[in-house]
Amino acid sequence: MIHPHSNYTPPHDDGLDFIYLDASLVVVNKPAGLLAVPGLGADKQDCLASCVRAEFADALVVHRLDMATSGLLLFARGTEMQRRLSQLFREREIQKRYVAVVAGKLEPLSGEIDLPLIGDWPNRPRQKVDPLSGKRSLTRYRLLAHDAGAGASRVELEPITGRTHQLRVHMAAIGHPIVGDALYGGDAGSGVGRLLLHASALSFAHPLNAEPLSLASDAPF
Repeated sequence: MIHPHSNYTPPHDDGLDFIYLDASLVVVNKPAGLLAVPGLGADKQDCLASCVRAEFADALVVHRLDMATSGLLLFARGTEMQRRLSQLFREREIQKRYVAVVAGKLEPLSGEIDLPLIGDWPNRPRQKVDPLSGKRSLTRYRLLAHDAGAGASRVELEPITGRTHQLRVHMAAIGHPIVGDALYGGDAGSGVGRLLLHASALSFAHPLNAEPLSLASDAPF
């Protein structure tokens, strides 16, 4: 999501990085800074979805990643496959994992963040924790490494629900904002130039033959 009045400068087009491709679905590695789908305004039409459709006219969006997030994005080929994959997402049959670098020394080493979220409408596109009106949102986290010199922690994040900005808001809410996150307090003095959040893994049963698919992409940071 990007504010309609924000400037948008997509990254240099280095071609599509296909992770998986067959007659039913496409998985592409999205670079940070590129919209997943078109935004509002003529200057925000350059996006991963249009690039994929230029290669495969039947490619349809199934889920999204924030513009600032890099990593695995799944597209269906055709409306029937879009329906099937969307159902898998609704039924939480598609497991997603992310790698992030967060501020501070994360403790305990693993856990769950169960905080309801809602849109912060006066401050769009921000989201916020709202115990009264928010929708239930659950994130699991696991420490991968501490970087004492940088005062940061590398973590694996698993969103059980799929709310807008869920991982970003949840990590900020427990005092460990994702490094490079200008919206939620992780940008102060980081100098990294991007949000350090990467969609690193997708696991699900192929909708046609139930064969297990486990797709991975190393974080570029």
